[in-house]
Amino acid sequence: MTSVSIVIPMRNEAGNIAPLVEDIITACAELTDYEIVVVDDGSTDGTAEAALVLAKAHPQLRLVRHDRSGGQSAAVHSGVLAARAPVICTLDGDGQNPPAELPKLFRPLLNGSDGLGLVAGQRVGRQDPLSKRLASRFANGLRGWLLKDGTRDTGCGLKGFRRDAFLRLPYFDHMHRYLPALFKRDGWEVMLVDVTHKERHAGRSNYSNLQRGLVGIYDLIGVAWLIRRRKKAIPVEGAAP
Repeated sequence: MTSVSIVIPMRNEAGNIAPLVEDIITACAELTDYEIVVVDDGSTDGTAEAALVLAKAHPQLRLVRHDRSGGQSAAVHSGVLAARAPVICTLDGDGQNPPAELPKLFRPLLNGSDGLGLVAGQRVGRQDPLSKRLASRFANGLRGWLLKDGTRDTGCGLKGFRRDAFLRLPYFDHMHRYLPALFKRDGWEVMLVDVTHKERHAGRSNYSNLQRGLVGIYDLIGVAWLIRRRKKAIPVEGAAP
């Protein structure tokens, strides 16, 4: 049985996929039964073709393709649906999330308590432009104030979680930025770990600060509503005759 699935959402990352996959294989050397699920989110630069070439040399690599771009959350969701393992780890396809940090995510989930649902990376020493760091700091501050999710950086792509718990969350576009709040909403423990950050190896970002800001307003309101309207009653075990 596969123990860990590494899910990588990618859109136009043909120049990053090969070194990223090689680094993931190195980072997961202690695992004997893992898989890498690359989700091509409607790329136009040959990302899917590059993944198929890599799969010939690395049979643990599988490709999922979207017929059009659905965004990062859609790509992660499709990858989790296709995954075969009970433990999922995600990282961004641009190479800025070092795969060497993956053991920090899957070890607690493989060896931890049954109540642990999410291990969320928090970037230190970010290698992004100043404008992006400032926009992220403001968004994280506003989100933390409103949702009380206890994390300073939910935009980090390095996350590990239980597959079954993730698939029970309400899906919406951009949900990947609110996983700590959503897992806590459902009663799961959330562990936060510091992770490093690198400069982009190739290509360019698919999102701008303005795009993130505009959708973030609606997302925050929606997630706050979901938390307030969560199911509060819990069935009592052994109550049935």
